Order: sequence, then C-alpha cells, then structure tokens
Amino acid sequence: MESKKMNRRLTQVGPGTPMGNLLRYYWWPIAGTIELVNDPVKAVTVLGEHLTLFRDGRGHLGLIAQRCAHRRFDLQHGIQEKDGLRCPYHGWTYDTSGQCIEQPAEPPTSKLKDRVRIQSYPVEELGGLVFAYLGPQPAPLLPHWDLYAMDNAYRVIGEGMIPCNWLQCVENSADPVHTEYLHGRLTRYILDREGKQDQPLGAGFDHHEKFSVERHPYGLLKRRLTVNASEENTEWKHGHLLLFPDKVRLGNYGPGASVQHSMQIRVPIDDEHTWHLNYNVVEAPPGVTLPRQDSVPLVHTPSLTDAGRPDLTYTLGQDMVGWYSQGPVVDRSEERLAESDKGVILFRRLLKEQMKIVEEGGEPTIGVFRDVVENECLPTVVHQDQPVPGKITRASLSGNIGRSYPEVKELEERFAEAATAVAVAAR
Repeated sequence: MESKKMNRRLTQVGPGTPMGNLLRYYWWPIAGTIELVNDPVKAVTVLGEHLTLFRDGRGHLGLIAQRCAHRRFDLQHGIQEKDGLRCPYHGWTYDTSGQCIEQPAEPPTSKLKDRVRIQSYPVEELGGLVFAYLGPQPAPLLPHWDLYAMDNAYRVIGEGMIPCNWLQCVENSADPVHTEYLHGRLTRYILDREGKQDQPLGAGFDHHEKFSVERHPYGLLKRRLTVNASEENTEWKHGHLLLFPDKVRLGNYGPGASVQHSMQIRVPIDDEHTWHLNYNVVEAPPGVTLPRQDSVPLVHTPSLTDAGRPDLTYTLGQDMVGWYSQGPVVDRSEERLAESDKGVILFRRLLKEQMKIVEEGGEPTIGVFRDVVENECLPTVVHQDQPVPGKITRASLSGNIGRSYPEVKELEERFAEAATAVAVAAR
C-alpha cells in the first residue's frame, strides 16, 4: 500500500508536480501522422497541458499553446498558412516556435508582434507517430526503439482513450500473474457460458509455476514460466521488457519467432485519462521485400461493445476493464499487496527513485538517451532470433486492434512465397 500523499506523487502528471516533472523528460506520442493528412490542425492534451498541433504549408510541424495571445481564441480552429498557423478571429499568425509573425489589423509600423510569443514545444515524427517533448532543454533524443525504426515492415496502430490514470495501465504490465486469471480463467468462463468448452486457450494462460522481475537498463525485465512450458520457452528464457516509464514489449521474439511484434504505449493525458496505443509491426522475413508503406493506419480499439458494455471477448479489452474498473485514480492506501506483486513494487520503486533524482536537480537515469550512435536502433528484446516466415492471418493481425490489417492479403501472399522458398532451399 501507499500513503495518500505518495499516491498523489505517483499519479499527478501536471506541470510542477513531482511525477509531472519526471515524465516531462520523455518524448510522448500526441497524434498519428495520418491524422494531419485531411486536417493539418489538431487539439491535443498531454501531461495535463492543452496544446495545438499543426503542420504549416511547408510541411513543418509545430506544437504551440491552445489559445491565441490576443483574445484567447482556441487555435484548434486555426488556418494553415505557408509559414505558420493563423488565428481566424483577428488573423494573428504564429510560426512553429510560437512566435507571432503577423498581426494584420495593426499598423505596418507596429513592433507588437515581435514581443508576442506563445508556448511551444519540440515535435518529431517517427514510425507513423508524432512525438512531443515538454521538458527542460536541451531535449534528449527521441528514442528510436526498434519497432519504430526497423525497415522492410508494415505498421498499424490501435488507439483508444482510457478513463483512468496512466499508472494503472502500466502497473498491469508489471504484474505477470493477471494473465492467468484475467485472460485465462475469465476467457474460459465466457467460452463455457457460450458452450465453447473445447476451444483451446494456449499455454500462456496456464497456471504460473514461477515468475521473476528484475531491473534492466531500459526499465524492468519480466520472466514467467507456466506449467505446460519448459524453461527453454522464450517467456522464461528471455523474458520481455517493460520500457520505463510507459511501454511494454509484446509479441513473439524467441526461437521460432513469427514476424509479428507489438508494443503497448500509455500516454498520460491528465490525471484521469490515458491515451493507449497498441503499436503493431509485421516484419518481413528473410528473402521478402515489402512494398513501401506510405502511411501508418490509426484505428480505434474498442473498450466497449456496441451495447455499451465492457468488451471482455479479447485480451486488450479485458486489460482495459482491469485498468478503469479500479476507478479514475485508484486509492493505493486501500490496497493490500502480496508476494505476487513484486513486479508492481519494483516498478514503483523505480518511479520514486527517478522522481527523487529530478527533484534534486538531476536527469532521469532510465530511458533518457543522448548518444546518437546508441539511439540509432534501440532493441526492445533481450534476445532476438532471426524471424522466420510465419502464417499471417487476418484474425491474428486484427485481434487487438479491432480492424483488419489493411494490406493483409498482400502480406499473406508474400509470406506464403517466402515459406515456399525456404522449403525448397531446405531440400
């Protein structure tokens, strides 16, 4: 359990709060690149700050304050100009740095515009997402995690707004045991009620024989072993990473791995809302060259059924209910932690440690990168075997994003060709 005071320190993300100050040292996704194609202006909220994202007529991105400095008009309704964003109320125009560059109703000799600059933050694009940095300067490098940076791959991003604090979502990833019950027992219960007792669930939902959680330079390394798996199973032998402070690496990446990878990203919008991203990558196996993907689809991941009830029929839907059913901000002074919560305990210890470093005037020691060479492609797996041609199906690609993968038919054909080529070569 945590005291009410500590719970506030762990969950409040706004400017000037201990956690907010820590989280501002990291780059956060604020939009999908594809969102700015039809409308170059988007209102965004991140870490409790209301802002305006835009792309000017030259293609440059800007992230500036929500409101015009003149009469406080909301700039999400702004007009794209060649060199900036124009407020439609009286025409004041701002460039990507927040500097006012035009005040058309003022006298030509006026120097007022030179003294007007609104808040702005650095933004960069990578892997189909737009990222923002709201922290102290100089900004660290935008981390080039392998799933963002790998070539010869297709991507699709599932997204959804979760009505709860970001930490509830991330702590779920530090807790291996929930898989057995929230995804295993609950799914079996639902299938039994539907008369589908014979449908297999897979070994990952079996009873846990043992699990471990340890520190890693990027965050936490988790391992788990279930009753029907050997210690050569990748979940135990290699484990998988929780990338501090917000991401968990999923997907098959051990011996005999498929070419499907995913990562869940939890973006703190404010104290009671989290933007959840399910970042999916299909990597081409050896010998296969995929056509260029001009844009990365961003599709909605439903947390509710059409009838408005929690959707418990798939894994991520079950997770989302687990997060928000604790309330907008769970009262950790009322919880009772046990031995099986050692991952949650260790993760909170890292948060407290890193908050203290920032409070004492330092920079976080986990997940902040400034070495250009190291940052070229950051590995999100402890052990990466060469991917092999695997069976790509519409169901396997759409299970946790709620939509069919756009290019799945072409992928199926190319991977079938690769599998045939491998079989021929092996004769």
